[in-house]
Amino acid sequence: MRKKFQKAISTLLALLVLVSTFSFTVDKHFCGSILVDLAVFSEAETCGMEMDFEMGIAEDSCCTNEKTAVEGQDELKISFNSLDLDQQIFLTSFTHTFLNLFEGASLEVIPFKDYTPPLLVTDIQVLDQVFLI
Repeated sequence: MRKKFQKAISTLLALLVLVSTFSFTVDKHFCGSILVDLAVFSEAETCGMEMDFEMGIAEDSCCTNEKTAVEGQDELKISFNSLDLDQQIFLTSFTHTFLNLFEGASLEVIPFKDYTPPLLVTDIQVLDQVFLI
């Protein structure tokens, strides 16, 4: 049971590190005030209403593109000395309490170590010739 718990916690922490360092861009294409396309990791498709500015056909376009970038964490190194005293005390006491939470009874404890079994003089089933079939 404890190994399953440890696997689940370690998987959860690995996913947390992965998500916290993950960066992505959301690209939105609006035609007027209507959202036409939304794309993550790629360019949003246009509605085909934008004009060719190089040719000089139109000066104004009703279409707009909006990019939103979500930056992940670059540094994951946190030093224990960079924490203030209250955080250090909390972290130390939490770690000590959590590690002692799962201490159980020793497996080498034999509850009937000093118990002596009764002496068997003869086997009663063989003596009475009573056998289970």
